[in-house]
Amino acid sequence: MMLPVSVFRSIVNGLKYGLSTPLRRRLVLTIAILLVLGAVGVEGYRQFFRPGPSTSTTTIVVPRGLGINRIAELFADRGLLRGVVDRAVFVVGVKLSGNAGKLMAGEYEFPIAASMRTIMTLMINGETVVHSLTIAEGLTSAQVVAEIQQAEGLDGPLPVKPEDGTLLPETYHYLWGDKRQEVLARMRGKMTEAVEALWKERSAGAPDDWHKTIVLASIVEKETALATERPHIAAVFLNRLRLGMKLQSDPTVIYFLSNGSGVFGRPLSKVDLAAVSPYNTYLNAGLPPTPICNPGRASIAAVLSPASSDDLYFVADGTGGHVFAKSIKDHNRNVTKWRQVEKNRGVVTHGEVVP
Repeated sequence: MMLPVSVFRSIVNGLKYGLSTPLRRRLVLTIAILLVLGAVGVEGYRQFFRPGPSTSTTTIVVPRGLGINRIAELFADRGLLRGVVDRAVFVVGVKLSGNAGKLMAGEYEFPIAASMRTIMTLMINGETVVHSLTIAEGLTSAQVVAEIQQAEGLDGPLPVKPEDGTLLPETYHYLWGDKRQEVLARMRGKMTEAVEALWKERSAGAPDDWHKTIVLASIVEKETALATERPHIAAVFLNRLRLGMKLQSDPTVIYFLSNGSGVFGRPLSKVDLAAVSPYNTYLNAGLPPTPICNPGRASIAAVLSPASSDDLYFVADGTGGHVFAKSIKDHNRNVTKWRQVEKNRGVVTHGEVVP
């Protein structure tokens, strides 16, 4: 096989100029190339670019601090390389290309029949697998922490459970080995950013501070899953607060009875509604002391820009939404209809209407 002209030039220049430091390196590289060509020949050169043996997409985590030889062993064990010869060709090929110190650790997804050149390029560019963790609206911080703990690839301990209402529900992207604490910090930062942005657009009648906004948004979040209803429900609660009426929100009672987990496996009873707690909005006027979950952007926006409405009541309508009313008379009529729906479903609830 004829060597490239640049190889001969390196040798000539190295001799001509007394082997200065840069040229000495090039001469050493030239000698290495000659030795490799003599050992593995043209076939080894071609093998570096040839499709590999893998028959499916292969995901591999390359730990930090792993040298090129150990990386080659790992790839051989996982079926990306064929054996001892392939390992040698991979190691030599990466070294001769000057990239042995540029292979980045991380989790990689190598395509079917990935060549050694493809494998090397992916690792040089650090094209690692990106994971996602989606935090649903309305989860308590205890639930969020549990999801972070179970997320594949995250590492490290978590600090004390953050307060409810401080984490923004959305999808977060991370890489294998990222710290759990860092992901949690991003959730906190995103909540601050969201409230700051939405606060600038708040309308008249909205809460006058961040804490009240998040507390009320957390209640709105738990009261409905319908985005179109949130501004209306927010308006009802704001109207009741303005008039000094109790909010009478079931989710606030559930929050207390579930010890802040937000999970309650049965309908509320009359006894439940009489439970003494600062979170019982059937007994206490005003907002509860803290948020009862982590609300999403839409619920926060609904509280800061509520619908224009004089309604003071709402109750489920049996279709996943709610029906609203301005007077207790109309509300009681709506409640009667809802109880009939529950009766037909065989559901027993706390029942009585509290004006």
